[in-house]
Amino acid sequence: MKNKNLTVLTLCQIFSFTAPPITIFISGIIGLKISPISSLATLPTSLSIVGTAIFTIFAAKIMSKIGRKKGFILSASYTSFVALLAAYSIYIESFFLFCLCTFVIGTGIAFTHQYRFAAAETTSKKNSAKAISILLLAGIISALIGPNVANFAKDIFTNHLYVGSYIALAILTALPILFLTFYNPKKKENIKTKSIKSQRSYLELLKNPLVLQAIVSAAFAYAIMSFLMTATPISMFKMHGFTLGSTSIVIQLHIVGMFLPSLVTGSLIKKFGHSKIIYSGAVIYLFCVLLSFYDQSFLNYLTSLILLGVGWNFIFISSTSLLVLNYNKNEKFKVQGFNDILVFGTQSIASLSAGYSIINFSWNTINLICLPMIIIVILVSLRADLYRRSIN
Repeated sequence: MKNKNLTVLTLCQIFSFTAPPITIFISGIIGLKISPISSLATLPTSLSIVGTAIFTIFAAKIMSKIGRKKGFILSASYTSFVALLAAYSIYIESFFLFCLCTFVIGTGIAFTHQYRFAAAETTSKKNSAKAISILLLAGIISALIGPNVANFAKDIFTNHLYVGSYIALAILTALPILFLTFYNPKKKENIKTKSIKSQRSYLELLKNPLVLQAIVSAAFAYAIMSFLMTATPISMFKMHGFTLGSTSIVIQLHIVGMFLPSLVTGSLIKKFGHSKIIYSGAVIYLFCVLLSFYDQSFLNYLTSLILLGVGWNFIFISSTSLLVLNYNKNEKFKVQGFNDILVFGTQSIASLSAGYSIINFSWNTINLICLPMIIIVILVSLRADLYRRSIN
């Protein structure tokens, strides 16, 4: 798929999306170092997730006013600046300022999540799934670049560990500004929607079985993935005595499982349809849950987390490309913002509750908690399929 704009957006995605893995990788460690209360060490990470969830609808709204290009440049600019401010907060050991910075970086990540919709808009609707797949595949590179650069730069300032990591993040998140100079959105990009009155209400959108399928499937796919991924390090390291090295391998291969299938997911959706790939993802999630009852060995965790990543990839890409097919042009920003606040709001709740759940329940139990969400994904998809047959 030769597409200059898609190439530019993919490069932007690579460097913009280094913010989440760097935040997950070191913000908790920094929290332990500068937090006045050790139990608040993971607060910066949580605030980043909350910032993303809260700001998703505002990111879409801002882009509806000023356009994709200016919106992405705006977010890259202030994210880079706030990363420098985060470096300063680590230098002076201000936990409050660091928490504020991670929250604002989270709002910048909300703009980064809009890259997938921008990618879909660079091509025809029938090829949107493939465009989204290509963009999400860049997540592997982000996951490799971010933590490695942060680790390499952490010792730049003697006696001020990790200051250099956030200076590095500032550089990485500023690079999209350069790439975006080569991004040329459609000349007739409709920034101000003309027919506001024809836009459906949020309730009307949810009444559409196809839109409901797209939103619910994406939301629960993210919730299940985030819930189990966040709980895995605690379960492996604290509950079952695995080394940090073993835990790190499982998480890294989970991330590979999340993004590597993007090489074929778009083509599979085009061949078999959105619902079949969503069903496939749901079945993979079921296998992931069932494996937790077999044995809590390293191989079991590794297999489960890889399956968790693949299941997420299938459902999330299918849901996102399905959403693109089922809104009117004049309501795209409204629907995208509404979708993202539900998806990432659900994900933030799951992530925030994972630590409490794994401490108070078993690994088996928290896997069982995911079953109702998997069933709901299957049910909304069945309803959507019945609706498709009725209108065809």
